[in-house]
Amino acid sequence: MVLMAKLVCHSHLLLLIIVFLSLHPSSQLQQHTQSQTLLKIQQLLNYPSALTSFSHRSNTRDFCKIEPTPSLTLSCYEGNITQLHIIGNNGFPPLPRDFSADYFFATLVGLRSLKVLSLVSLGLWGPMPASIGHLSSLEILNVSTNYLSGTVPLQLSYLRNLQTLMLDHNKFTGQVPGWLSSLPVLAVLSLKNNMLNGSLPYSLASLQTLRVLCLSSNFLSGEVPDLRNLTNLQVLDLEDNYFGPHLPNMPSKLVTLVLRKNKFRLGIQTALGSCYQLQKLDISLNGFVGPFLSSWLLLPSIKYLDIAGNKLTGFLFKNMTCNSELAFVNLSSNLLSGDLPTCLKKDSKSRVVMYSGNCLADEDQKQHPSYLCHNEALAVQIPPPSEEKHRRTYGKQVVASSAVGGIVGAIAVVGLAFMAAKKFYSEHTTKTPQIRLIADTVSAVNTAKLLSDAKYISDTMKLGASLPAYRTFALEDLQEATHNFDDSTLLGEGSHGQIYRGKLPDGTFVAIRGLKMRKRQSPQVYTHLLEQISKLRHSHLVSALGHCLECHPDDSGVSRIFLIFEFVPNGTLRGCISEGPPGRKLTWPQRIIAAIGVAKGIQFLHTGIVPGVKSNNLRIKNVLLDHDLHVKISSYNLPLLAESRGTMGTTVSSPAPKGSIQARASHECKNDVYDIGVILLEIILGRPIMFQNEVGVLKDLLQVSLTTDDTGRRSIVDPAVHKECSDESLKTMMEICVRCLSNEPTDRPSVDDILWNLQFAAQVQDSVREDYLSHQGSPVSSSQQV
Repeated sequence: MVLMAKLVCHSHLLLLIIVFLSLHPSSQLQQHTQSQTLLKIQQLLNYPSALTSFSHRSNTRDFCKIEPTPSLTLSCYEGNITQLHIIGNNGFPPLPRDFSADYFFATLVGLRSLKVLSLVSLGLWGPMPASIGHLSSLEILNVSTNYLSGTVPLQLSYLRNLQTLMLDHNKFTGQVPGWLSSLPVLAVLSLKNNMLNGSLPYSLASLQTLRVLCLSSNFLSGEVPDLRNLTNLQVLDLEDNYFGPHLPNMPSKLVTLVLRKNKFRLGIQTALGSCYQLQKLDISLNGFVGPFLSSWLLLPSIKYLDIAGNKLTGFLFKNMTCNSELAFVNLSSNLLSGDLPTCLKKDSKSRVVMYSGNCLADEDQKQHPSYLCHNEALAVQIPPPSEEKHRRTYGKQVVASSAVGGIVGAIAVVGLAFMAAKKFYSEHTTKTPQIRLIADTVSAVNTAKLLSDAKYISDTMKLGASLPAYRTFALEDLQEATHNFDDSTLLGEGSHGQIYRGKLPDGTFVAIRGLKMRKRQSPQVYTHLLEQISKLRHSHLVSALGHCLECHPDDSGVSRIFLIFEFVPNGTLRGCISEGPPGRKLTWPQRIIAAIGVAKGIQFLHTGIVPGVKSNNLRIKNVLLDHDLHVKISSYNLPLLAESRGTMGTTVSSPAPKGSIQARASHECKNDVYDIGVILLEIILGRPIMFQNEVGVLKDLLQVSLTTDDTGRRSIVDPAVHKECSDESLKTMMEICVRCLSNEPTDRPSVDDILWNLQFAAQVQDSVREDYLSHQGSPVSSSQQV
């Protein structure tokens, strides 16, 4: 009986425990803990006005409803706080004198589901405590611009999900810790502007997930480890330290390399042998010796080159070639002789070139006497063979690859587009040999479709009605318009020949493209191609105005064809989105209208003429703006351009899959859809996009932001417009952009679908603006502002 009584008692006790747990589930306890944690954070930060929204809230669900501000963003998932951003500004008082970093971070541990933590410019001081290691879910940690001191705590190595670690602008001391290599998914490591010292740990070279490494403005010294295994590294910034004297070979995917103000002397000639994606190279204010390599001017994507303040030698020639995209070149204070290359003098208004302090013949900038560079070059101490043995054994191989790399880079620059870009788009559009037909694809012989296209062609042709009639020009007319093709009228040159700016007798400015034919053929051969060009007249294309045939006098074979186009004087879309001065940047409504214009131009190329022009290798730098900020596409895939390269019958697009005509046509259209997606990406983010790996990373960033709240989405948008875009408009633009960038061509939307979404984005943005202006008493719409 006693045993039975005990069993009954235990049963009742178990039942009571179950009932208690059902009434007080762990999720409710956790929510209570999170609420108390946030209120405690408010208290420890001395009740800043920016956190007054914490007051009078009793549970986590209330906190999750807080509207984001520039100082506070709080995101939740299934009732748990996953993101906390607190950015200090004028609304934050000084911390109380009894502030304790230990207690503050121990309080944060109450937010156990936290994935993103930003505590920026809050005045936090003292060592970062060990309790940070208890936030085991953290993926992003940013505590920049505080007064945190001491060594970087070992407990950060417990955060196995950490992808981004930013400790910039603090007072951390000691060495860069070797245990960082144990973080399995670390992609961004930024320790700028601290007081770190000593040499870099060699274990850093094993962090193969690393994409960004910024260590500038510390007191680091010694040799830099061999970083070639960091195959994903795109940004390396070691500025303002004491590294040197040897520079090891660099990872091949680097986009930005900043070595400014260190103590490097040797190895620069071999270090960049495979860095064909470099966009910015800054090795200034070191002590590099040896020859200046002309291949640096020809790197396929180079835009910024600064070698000032070294002891590089060499003889420059006027006929050297350089990448036309170079926007900044600084050769100052070296030991260079000869003549400044002519290619650096072109486009002097849009390019900054500095070369003083050398021994060049050009005296526009102050130069030294030639004997001075000669004598100093002889005095430069080149390491003896015994010292060279201590250098890495792969050096000789890379010397050869560097020279070859320069040649390959030069070849890669020319063509209808960069060959690297061609490969990039091929990889994104040929992963499967079978192409599934999308719903709006119909038979090529569908009569209803042909009738529909005919009506559309008739309508779209009217958009070019304001242009003068297409005509044949005499060669003498073009010579007069360009002062006999004087160099002062040259706008540029590439694989399609030279482009000149001309002025017709009636005062009209035109762009004249000269194409040299590789095969001598009669003018009749080109009749069909020129007829096709004559149809390219649309408000969102740089339209053709006419042509001129230059023939050989002996056999009347065509030697050159000149194509005369509209002259569009107001720069490129990129110049008003990601590269221009802040005052010239387009507003958000203007950007949507520009995107609509690009889509309409591509729509006309696909369906406005027969046969359609597809796989146009569209680039934002080839989208021009007129005085009214209307966009015009200036480059498209014409068979005549292919013929001028001797590749008649081929296209510049990625290979189409085998199969039906419809499948191949769909594939070619989807190449252009992908290119529209890249342009939308740049329009949204406001930064130039140059490389394949950038597109994939930024597309993923957009996809992640679509799952967050409005503040999360705006945080990645171009700061110039992130406040003015409505949430619905921004989401629509992001969603269609991500769809355009699908790896599988069949998953990409049609151009009509893109247009519908862009027009919807403009509509909802306009309605938000009208609602706002109605309260201000103004009837002006955004479309009227464009």
